[in-house]
Amino acid sequence: MITVKFRRIASPQGRLPALPRRATEGAAGADLCANMDEAVTVPPMGRTVIPTGLAIELPDAGYGAFVFARSGLGIRHGLTLSNGVGVIDSDYRGELKVPMVNLGKEPYTIQPGERVAQLCIAPVYTAAFAPVEE
Repeated sequence: MITVKFRRIASPQGRLPALPRRATEGAAGADLCANMDEAVTVPPMGRTVIPTGLAIELPDAGYGAFVFARSGLGIRHGLTLSNGVGVIDSDYRGELKVPMVNLGKEPYTIQPGERVAQLCIAPVYTAAFAPVEE
């Protein structure tokens, strides 16, 4: 197990974000929650960016953080990440924000504190790219 340091960023009205946590001992990812003061409704085919109020510090360049959609939101409501998977580099220190799109047929309202995505930490390998002749 590695340690990932994090900083909490309050919403404009002072709401502190939920701490990242794994729902079960066997969970691969930690839940990321919406850190906003008011609910946000995403219309069908609409997009929004949801702040989490968290900034992380990965231990070194050998790790990356990856943001994935929550399967329940996608299956039941069509709400997923607009960029597929979010990639957070080891040197990024800004707030984690979740870009979302509603692919469903009904509007969906995201509530403050709602679990909106999952954060997974994984080893990454850097590569040297060498051209080859055809």
